[in-house]
Amino acid sequence: MPTAVLDSRPALSADWQPQYLTSGDVKYATWIAFFAWVFAVYDFILFGTLLPVMGEHFNWNQATQAEIATWVALGGAVVAFAVGPVVDRLGRRAGIIFTVTGSALCSLLTAFTAGMGKGALIGVRSVAGLGYAEEGVNATYLTEIYAASTDPKLIKRRGFIYSLVQSGWPVGALIAAGLTALLLPQIGWQGCFVFAAIPAFVVAFLARKLKESPQFQVHLRIAQLRKAGHEAQAQLLANTHGVDYHEHAKAGIAAAFRGPALRATLVLSIALLLNWSAIQVFSVLGTSVIVSVHHVSFQNSLWILVLSNLVGFCGYLFHGWLGDRIGRRNTVALGWMCGGVAFAAMIYGPSDLVTVVTLYSVGLFFLNGPYSALLFFMSESFPTSIRATGGAIVHAMGPIGAVSAGLGITGVLTAGGEWYSAAIWFGAVPCFLSGLVMLAARHVAPDSVK
Repeated sequence: MPTAVLDSRPALSADWQPQYLTSGDVKYATWIAFFAWVFAVYDFILFGTLLPVMGEHFNWNQATQAEIATWVALGGAVVAFAVGPVVDRLGRRAGIIFTVTGSALCSLLTAFTAGMGKGALIGVRSVAGLGYAEEGVNATYLTEIYAASTDPKLIKRRGFIYSLVQSGWPVGALIAAGLTALLLPQIGWQGCFVFAAIPAFVVAFLARKLKESPQFQVHLRIAQLRKAGHEAQAQLLANTHGVDYHEHAKAGIAAAFRGPALRATLVLSIALLLNWSAIQVFSVLGTSVIVSVHHVSFQNSLWILVLSNLVGFCGYLFHGWLGDRIGRRNTVALGWMCGGVAFAAMIYGPSDLVTVVTLYSVGLFFLNGPYSALLFFMSESFPTSIRATGGAIVHAMGPIGAVSAGLGITGVLTAGGEWYSAAIWFGAVPCFLSGLVMLAARHVAPDSVK
């Protein structure tokens, strides 16, 4: 099949075809996406895990720590939102390289800016939202290359295969908890952040060998032809590849709020906002909840995170597999509702180690696991021209939900309230409600990705 280099010279539509990916290219992209997400999560969870240690070092009380986490989440939301339009303009490959490199730099800088005051730390950790944004770029890229694949095994199991990539969340959380338990006594919290930056830089270097998705190549070629005044050729190319030319021409942030995209934008945004309130409570601040509610030692809380995230890893695979069978929308909805129930039981249950580990693990299974179906579902809900932009708008609601949770937790603790009350109202309840909201989303056929 002929290929073409994407440049400023508009070729005739009949003479041009996107450079399709080989099976080896798809496998390489899958592995890069997996490791990119693993080390983005490693840095993300590392900050929340070490926040109590940093607080002790700088004499920050729990309310101050929650305030810092809140402002970091807000800054991360702005960064995550900004990445989407950039990726729709420059490409998915460039987006992965940019977000992974930025995450690595911020991990390194965290070790040196915390001592410069809360403002500097919040600034660096806000830019570290690039690591969070990388999740959405991954989903956009893999949705497109999987849809373009002719491998029948991949076509049938694309949701499950993507779940392997998305399982980088519990893997990254495991690495953060396990290595922190091992390295913290040896190199301190600053050394842990420096150590975390190294593998991320390696992944960013390897990502340079990625190839662009065929769908974005078509999207870029149409834009080039339109810019050069070749409207007829651009429309012919769009028709040939099943692209809605008129929607392509109106691409941009506003396009996510009209037509079929509006329902996806609103429903998914509300669901993610609610669910990320639970993420903030039980994943990012999980050690604080366990230590404060059940009076478990900090070292034991790290090992609880390790064990529970092993179960969480299985949750990703399960929900990816289930999504291919009963639909990704239904899978996410059921999972999050079950997660809310499990976390409520953990908070009100006894404080013995076995019960805490079991219920916390079940909660993470149903809180984090559905994201293997959700991120794929998000990308399937938007056309190529606004796939990254629409996904970024929805994705940015995650940190906003974390901000809401952080403000609520800070208010409860400042007023003299207890962690168990904050964890219920800003963790377990929103988790359950996010599942209910997902039922309002529109079912999307996997083979409709264009």
